[in-house]
Amino acid sequence: MRPAPRLQFLRPYTWQPVGPPNPAYLRFFHLARQQELEEANALKYPRLRHNGPPMRIPDFRQKYAHIQQGVVADEVVTLHGRVESVRRAGAKLVFLDLKGEFERVQGICNFGKLVDGTTVGGLKEFARLLSRGDIISVTGKATRTPAGELTIQATHLPELLTPSLVPLPTKLIDEESRTQHRHLDMLVNRKTTDTLRLRSYLIKYLRDFFHDRGFLEFQTPILAADAGGANARPFTVSAKTVSRDLSLRIAPELWLKRLVVGGVDRVFELGPAFRNEGIDQTHNPEFTICEFYHAYANLADLISLTEDLIRGAAAHCQSLISTKLTALPPVDLAPFEGPFQQAEFIPALESALHFTLPDLASPTALSDLRALLKQHAIPLDAEAFTTDSLPQLLDRLAAAYIEPLSAAAPLFVTHHPACMSPLAKGFVCPRTGQAVAARAELFVGARELANMYEEENDPFEQRRKFVEQLRAKEGRGGGGGEASSSEADGGAAGGGGGVVDESYVHALASGLPPTGGWGCGVERLVMLFAGTKRISDCLSFGNLRNVVGVAAAGRAAPEQEQGLEQQLESEQRLNKEEKVQEERAATSSASEAR
Repeated sequence: MRPAPRLQFLRPYTWQPVGPPNPAYLRFFHLARQQELEEANALKYPRLRHNGPPMRIPDFRQKYAHIQQGVVADEVVTLHGRVESVRRAGAKLVFLDLKGEFERVQGICNFGKLVDGTTVGGLKEFARLLSRGDIISVTGKATRTPAGELTIQATHLPELLTPSLVPLPTKLIDEESRTQHRHLDMLVNRKTTDTLRLRSYLIKYLRDFFHDRGFLEFQTPILAADAGGANARPFTVSAKTVSRDLSLRIAPELWLKRLVVGGVDRVFELGPAFRNEGIDQTHNPEFTICEFYHAYANLADLISLTEDLIRGAAAHCQSLISTKLTALPPVDLAPFEGPFQQAEFIPALESALHFTLPDLASPTALSDLRALLKQHAIPLDAEAFTTDSLPQLLDRLAAAYIEPLSAAAPLFVTHHPACMSPLAKGFVCPRTGQAVAARAELFVGARELANMYEEENDPFEQRRKFVEQLRAKEGRGGGGGEASSSEADGGAAGGGGGVVDESYVHALASGLPPTGGWGCGVERLVMLFAGTKRISDCLSFGNLRNVVGVAAAGRAAPEQEQGLEQQLESEQRLNKEEKVQEERAATSSASEAR
């Protein structure tokens, strides 16, 4: 039986080397492939059955890694996987590449080796229908070909488990196509899959790291009356059960510290956080956060623990990249080997600006700092000079003059001004005389990676800070008390989310021991060790715009199909007419020759 003409006609129009595919052509290919399989009575999705003991392809490769050329194993096994390529060598021999669990193995269907009564015609029909992307089951024995390729030599005709009705591209470069068809991007581009696999391995590493040090993982609420723990705008949803609007959490911090009050001295959580804010290369409204709280740990303990974690994660990722995730660039371990460099916030900023900062705790600190910046002609964007928030201005100055110091090696920026960290313990710096926080941020490659500090455990001081922060947000405070924008990147930081969290203050009254808190955006870690600059590469289906775009593209496809159906049929009709004319011309030439 010949393939459907429309399928042959459409094949060149499906996936182009450059530019997005036309949804109409993909849809028509889908229908033509469906017709081809139906006519052959092969459009089936059978229940799984095994002709031999099922085996994972990675296990198959490991078990028979040392089999010699020409040797055929005695054991009959069954492998399942997706067809990457089909190569036909005559009517009685078919080669195929089978991929499963990120590894591949060659398969050979040799008519002379089949023991299930398959005819030559049956083998030819199977080979004709088999397409790149199909999912099949192969039963056979391990061998190694003269070319040295580990192979499963089929003893039974492979079974088509799930036909692929959409053509699987060999290359997928167009960014729009990659985001709208992430499943195909993963099948075609190994780097995409390896980046997401690294994320999974890193999450396991984090859990193992904390469990090995006596931490317990707890789950805290995602829906609550108010969102607190970071300075960010929350998402709100309507809840019929409680007859009010609820907020999705922006950080688990305040809940986790309640657990420390409850006697869980070492606690951590890995889970999603949601911030109703912008999207750029390093931010997405939905992301994964890791926070831990360690009773009786001070800032020096947190810094030491962070160095151990990051150094171990770098070595772990490099080991994975050198063995399993080979599509990713190697990790340079040299910057992580020695103690990380440290810089105190205020002295480092004063050194870069060449003047002494005003008293940052005074009511006129914001205007005083603006005047000094103008006096010394410090170049900053207009938004920095017009901001009504002292913490935001300080954060912009740090981004311009301190964070770049981490370009070559990891850097801890320590002892931020107290106004930038309303949940941290404060003290007067003996070096500068300024009110500062027992806080540190880790930067690598001029990008914030982790945030940590000694938690404020004085309920009276905590409530005062919450009130100051709220006044600053409402425009009633001169000195500011708002958490810095960098704290919204995913760390153990922030304020009360626009309200004074009285229940949290009340919990502190029961006694929070001296505690060190730490937070890190998991995607930031993945970006660092995978060598990517976009957070969307570290998310299974890209950023929020990508996720919304998939649905939009699906709704637009039927409209595009209607507009192109007549064009496609016209092109096919012209193609047939050209063939008829060619046949007539050939017949005429043959008659003249006779």
